[in-house]
Amino acid sequence: MNSTAQKVSVLEKIGYSLGDLAANLIFQTLMTFLAFFYTDVYQIPAATASAIIFSGGMLGAFFNPIMGIIADRTETRWGKFRPWILWTAVPFGVIAMLAFSTPDFSPGGKVVYALVTYILLVIIYSANNLPYASLSGVITGDMAERNSISSFRFVAVMIAQFIVQALLLPLVLILGDGNKIKGFENVMTLFAITGVVFFIITFLTTKERIIPKPDQKSSVKEDLSDLFKNRPWIIMLILTIFVFITLALKSGMYVYYFENYLSEPALATFLDNIGFNHLIDGLNSLLKSAGLVGFQWPKDPATSGFSLFNASGIIFMIVGISLSKKLADKYGKRDVFGFGLFLSAMCLLAFIFYSPTSVTLVFVSQVLHGFFYGLTIPLLWAMIADVADYSEWRNNRRATAIIFSAMIFGLKAGLSIGGALVAGILDIFGYQVGAAEQSSQTILGIKLSVSIFPTITFLVGVVCLFFYEINKQKEVQIEQELINRRKN
Repeated sequence: MNSTAQKVSVLEKIGYSLGDLAANLIFQTLMTFLAFFYTDVYQIPAATASAIIFSGGMLGAFFNPIMGIIADRTETRWGKFRPWILWTAVPFGVIAMLAFSTPDFSPGGKVVYALVTYILLVIIYSANNLPYASLSGVITGDMAERNSISSFRFVAVMIAQFIVQALLLPLVLILGDGNKIKGFENVMTLFAITGVVFFIITFLTTKERIIPKPDQKSSVKEDLSDLFKNRPWIIMLILTIFVFITLALKSGMYVYYFENYLSEPALATFLDNIGFNHLIDGLNSLLKSAGLVGFQWPKDPATSGFSLFNASGIIFMIVGISLSKKLADKYGKRDVFGFGLFLSAMCLLAFIFYSPTSVTLVFVSQVLHGFFYGLTIPLLWAMIADVADYSEWRNNRRATAIIFSAMIFGLKAGLSIGGALVAGILDIFGYQVGAAEQSSQTILGIKLSVSIFPTITFLVGVVCLFFYEINKQKEVQIEQELINRRKN
């Protein structure tokens, strides 16, 4: 392996992180609003929306191993992975806009259009994000630097998450002048243009430093054989699936939780007591005095409460991310990940005990959940890079992209299953689109989906980590032995 200077500049770390900001403007929208977009905006029945999200997402997920094989065998003067970020930038943006457009088709036509555009979106996401993720494994072999890169990267993720989860719904109403159909199209156009620019910046500012030996040759059969003998890879695949099932399920259901479960008067009182309404009134006055009459924050308590709820969680996620590297350097990624995941699961479990008027407790639990989950966020991807090192350490061959395909496959499978569960649970529990008030059965389904169900899936992830053998001691051993091999 060729391994030049292992230190990475701040400029390169920022440039790399912008790629995740770009991708997450789309990914976070899929995770948080896809079921809502299909059911409440495009008016597709919940059961049908569930089938689209699951079948389309899983079909796209199985493209990941193929993309991993292709990326590992890509040879250009720019490297193996960087060119894919450039090649897919514009198609990613265009398909994202199409996926959130609402052409006036028949009911059957809507289903076909939604399915085709969703499949195309998850495929182009793989072609872009798998090489992007793999790039973090070849920028440097220094594990401390790798942890640092992950921290930069996931601050960018949190910025994208804040924009989507805290601001997207108000932006939809503002840019669509109250029309959600027009609003989604305008917002996604803005996201797509921003994403294309950021992907190009990532391509221009990064460098691949860990280059396989010229005489390294392996067949697809050998790569796959190495993969399925790699127990840490299998564990990370299962872990990733269950983590993203949890994220997609709870994130997709929160909008229904605020619109249908929490008391609107209690929300309004809470927002008033903490000064949020006063702040928004001042913001609206400022915008109005500047002539931006069309950019007034919506007065709906559910929209404001949902935005503030997500924003507060994200802010404390960033606090957790800021501590993650220091803790991982001291205790190892595995142990910090398991600790954070368990405590964040306990915060989700608390939601089962809250009444519609327990608004303050809902927000406190969200803040704590955000902090503890934030500890895990940079570590997931860094652990996959460690698994790629583990594979090289054991087999003396490096196949970075196919290792990272586990992460993207798990991410997409989890997103597909979790997103399908949102729409499927709503259908099973009798959700009625546009109803002034949902049945008690529907309310129960919504409540379970933000408490008991995501707690179970997170705890499955915690159990997986007991079988993950790359602890702090093993990290150091692998790093030192690979450094010595590459020097020779």
